[in-house]
Amino acid sequence: MTLRLKLLAVAAAPALLAAAVPAAYAASAHPDAVRAQIAGDVLPNLSSHAVRTGAVAQGDRITVAVSLKSRDTAGLDTFVAKVSDPRSSSYGHYLTKAQFAARFGRSDADVKKVTDYLAAQGLKVGAVHSGNLLVDATGTAAQVQKAFGTSLSTYKDAATGRSFYANDAAPSLPASIASVVSDVSGLNNQAKLRHQPTALKPAAAPHNGPGGGYTPAQIKGGYNVSGTYTGSGQQVALLEFDGFQQSNITTYDSHYGLGSSAPTVHKVDGGSGSLGDGQVEVELDIEVLNAVAPAAKVTVFEGPNSDAGEVDTYQAIVDSGIPVTSISWGAAETQRTSSNITAVDAVFKQGAAEGLGFFAASGDSGSDDAGTGGTSVDYPASDPYVTGVGGTTLTVTSSNAWSRETAWSGGGGGKSSKFAIPSWQTPVQKSQGGGKRQVPDVAALANPSPGVSIYSQGSWGQVGGTSAAAPEWAAFAALYNQQAAAAGKPGLGFANPALYAANGTGFHDITSGSNGAYSAGTGWDFTTGWGSYNAATLATKLLSQ
Repeated sequence: MTLRLKLLAVAAAPALLAAAVPAAYAASAHPDAVRAQIAGDVLPNLSSHAVRTGAVAQGDRITVAVSLKSRDTAGLDTFVAKVSDPRSSSYGHYLTKAQFAARFGRSDADVKKVTDYLAAQGLKVGAVHSGNLLVDATGTAAQVQKAFGTSLSTYKDAATGRSFYANDAAPSLPASIASVVSDVSGLNNQAKLRHQPTALKPAAAPHNGPGGGYTPAQIKGGYNVSGTYTGSGQQVALLEFDGFQQSNITTYDSHYGLGSSAPTVHKVDGGSGSLGDGQVEVELDIEVLNAVAPAAKVTVFEGPNSDAGEVDTYQAIVDSGIPVTSISWGAAETQRTSSNITAVDAVFKQGAAEGLGFFAASGDSGSDDAGTGGTSVDYPASDPYVTGVGGTTLTVTSSNAWSRETAWSGGGGGKSSKFAIPSWQTPVQKSQGGGKRQVPDVAALANPSPGVSIYSQGSWGQVGGTSAAAPEWAAFAALYNQQAAAAGKPGLGFANPALYAANGTGFHDITSGSNGAYSAGTGWDFTTGWGSYNAATLATKLLSQ
């Protein structure tokens, strides 16, 4: 799968794990033992859109990420609901990584059972991540096929001509192991997550950026960001599947006198490789964060654009404990396997339990994220443990104050096909929602006209898309966390329960515009959620809850 525009030590070294494999898993690991399939872990309707071209070479290296089921899923859901609800006495009493592992992760015995099995099949076991819910491993295609009881074939997409590999059937494991496994990521690379921004292009006045687009002063003025709060002492993570050039960031920061420190780069599973067309995305994310929260420390988590790379990169962010993450890469829910969504959702849920908040772009294809002529939403913006960020057209006055705002036609929004509506969203449940999770939750400047002023790939220009809106909201979270820390209050963490409890206070309610199937209206709607933020009034409301 393609998306649009390991930190903790292993319990035992792979060599030791292999040496300690019990006799029960030696050799062929009981080839006659009962096996069970991992449901939802195969691409749907593969033959309808792709042609098989052969078998994956047996010696090709494959990286997998094996997701484990929480030992108490219902209890975890209840805990997150309470710790994220400002009306609960448990609000803000987040778990440490060790506490999460002890309470909701698999036992060490369960993890060892999985790692012993993988090692017995010849795989090299990598990190066992914080939470005891994700295990990395690598091996040859032959070893992977043997371990997971499936075959890997090469395919060619009939529409795009792109070549990829995929498992021909759902993976299976010995029943005792399958009972604790929810997903095996890495058995296909059919899709790539896509990044959301509209292409960099030059423009003219009235916007004050050198190549067009709004400047930091215009964005902060439009959203009433006080100069008192800069994100000092705060951290923000960026999920990326491409690289960037620091020289571009330095030029941007220097031009606007932001004084931001260079971001830290954390490469996951070797990073994304060479610079590609997603470079603009990465530089947009960094520069927008610097524009609104210039003193925040930014860490770029750069991973491979693959199923396993996605899960590992999200997990690396959670392992780091960085409290705010901006996400500008995604794909329609219908373009993912259900088990992949389950695996990523589990990482977000762990993050929510530990006080981490994720802000994800809702997509730039309006109400038809999949481009199939119907209605569909982007994932991970549709995840119940993520704040989905839609798009607007923002107009500011000559003194950089908010003037008006409308829904941007490209902003993603609608109802999920995967998730039921969460309890904190039921007060604004719409009849069109059909009892499903509604997207987006909030919105911000995204329309490429005016767009934001960006320096990328050696030139100035303006960029739009919900890729700009997501870091605008992540920056607000950093500003809020700075104020909360000063007031002795907990950080925002998973933001949605608190944002919905505000019931519109602190938001610019956007009542005009459409994203295709849906139109903006008073209060929450499918185009802009609650709307964009008035930083000063929203922070005051959240601090008082």
